[in-house]
Amino acid sequence: MSIYFERTYQRSFGTYPLNGEVLLAAMQSAADAGYRSFDTAKMYGNEADVGDGLAATGLKREDMLVTTKAHPDDFTEVAFLPAVEKSLKDLRLDYVDVLLLHWPPIGGEIATSLKLLADAKKRGLAKHIGVSNYTVQMMRDAVKIIDEPLVVNQVEFHPLLDQTVLLDAALETGIEISSYCSVARGEVFKYPLFAEIGKAYGKSAAQVVLRWILQKGVPINTMSTKPENIRANFDIMDFTLSSMDMAKIEALTRTGYRIVGRDLVPWAPEWD
Repeated sequence: MSIYFERTYQRSFGTYPLNGEVLLAAMQSAADAGYRSFDTAKMYGNEADVGDGLAATGLKREDMLVTTKAHPDDFTEVAFLPAVEKSLKDLRLDYVDVLLLHWPPIGGEIATSLKLLADAKKRGLAKHIGVSNYTVQMMRDAVKIIDEPLVVNQVEFHPLLDQTVLLDAALETGIEISSYCSVARGEVFKYPLFAEIGKAYGKSAAQVVLRWILQKGVPINTMSTKPENIRANFDIMDFTLSSMDMAKIEALTRTGYRIVGRDLVPWAPEWD
């Protein structure tokens, strides 16, 4: 991967659950703030609106990184490539920078979908490929199934959930972890520690949370509709949390607060 990709992908603007004019306005604010990486999925139902938003930003294609995710319903030889091509049409793109499998297949058999994903890359529909919501064992199995490198496993990652096993698996397999639900859908703000730490750096609680994730070596996806929050979420590269502050936050991972489990997503895998 290029240095540009690695630097840009560190901070992506997530688009779920936005659509319509609200999404277009948020994407423009994100572009104005400096975001060049945008994340969507077929499951979000907003790829066409994201395509409108990308065009409206006025950014050059070579300056943008666009991620979308294939739906599990399309993980068959008949449906996969047409579904990806439809996503590209909606996004108004010839290719995406990152194409992910949004979820493991229901039933857990991952080989078919991974081979279809690799084929999509070979056909030029995606520059990079990866997965989302994969367990440690799935990560280990995936690198044995296909030769094409998987650049990322996008998972729930925030300071209230211990994901050490996935970070260890990332080092073992070479599949980097990236974060969604980065502020645990606001749950982190119930903990005064983040605001207390932020005072010493002149940063908000949210900025402290996001900086902690980045210092764990994990790229982040953030979403907001408020221009001031969009700018603040992007403005996290000018400070570094001390090892003591990192450790204080790390202690909260024992909370074990998980958002995406089978009570919310019935087809979610059994997490490690």
